[in-house]
Amino acid sequence: MTHNLRPDHTDLPQDELPEPFSSDLAVDVFAISDPGHVRPNNEDHYLVARVGRALETLFSNLHENSPGLKFAEAAYAMVVADGVGGQPAGEIASSQAIFTLLNLALRTPDWQFRWGAKEKNTVMWRAQDRFRRVNEALLQEATAHSALQGMCTTMTMALSHGKHLIVSHVGDSRASLLHQGKLNRLTRDHTLVAQLLHEGALASDDPLVVGFKGALLQAVGGADNELRPDVDYYELTEGDQLLLCTDGLTDMVDDGLIESVLNEAESAELACNTLVKLALANGGLDNITVIVARYSMPEAERRAQ
Repeated sequence: MTHNLRPDHTDLPQDELPEPFSSDLAVDVFAISDPGHVRPNNEDHYLVARVGRALETLFSNLHENSPGLKFAEAAYAMVVADGVGGQPAGEIASSQAIFTLLNLALRTPDWQFRWGAKEKNTVMWRAQDRFRRVNEALLQEATAHSALQGMCTTMTMALSHGKHLIVSHVGDSRASLLHQGKLNRLTRDHTLVAQLLHEGALASDDPLVVGFKGALLQAVGGADNELRPDVDYYELTEGDQLLLCTDGLTDMVDDGLIESVLNEAESAELACNTLVKLALANGGLDNITVIVARYSMPEAERRAQ
């Protein structure tokens, strides 16, 4: 029996290198947090990070791959967390949750880029698993320190890579997407009020809405039972704007006004600053955290959709 040891390259693209997948995507992103007018400390925390991989050719005699040529991929990770439990527990819960989440990501040996169906499913599974591991870490911390008993936090995370968007969520902080000028909520509040309204057991104008408003059914670090984070996938298009925020914004500013600000603002920074100012002007009864990311896709990416 003979073996052909010469590799068959007939299916490989010999004359061209891969087109950029995500690095040409323009993302204008900004974040801001304000303690508001009432609370003595800020129990909100946030993180915005750009994640990437890159290859730069240093030496080569390949005509298609000359020295100095760079290939890069980029993704954006954004997370907000609103601590519960009063000072200092709430502040520690939100900061520790994001720090633990970051630590888990940094220890992952194979970051996923150029998502196909398999890679997308891997990222979604990891998001759910990491939320649960953060939950366990907060529970262990509260058990070890009596002053932190009862601490927990909301956590809403978005990961965008090219036109792909994955949103992971627990609690009543929110992620919304401005698409074609209309604001669409991507997350559901894990609160008693939201559940009763959904079931029709409570009317939106019922006085009990105010009384039960802060009652969370799910929070990171909130219970020993298994956490059930929502993890969903979306596709971004040209001009979309992603908003992550805590309830210090949404309790003070209605969706219609938020939609108008996002449509009219000339930058993510201006949108964030305007939204915080509106929340403060309407009372600023809670900590306010806002992240806005505005997406502009190159022509090739728009055609691929």
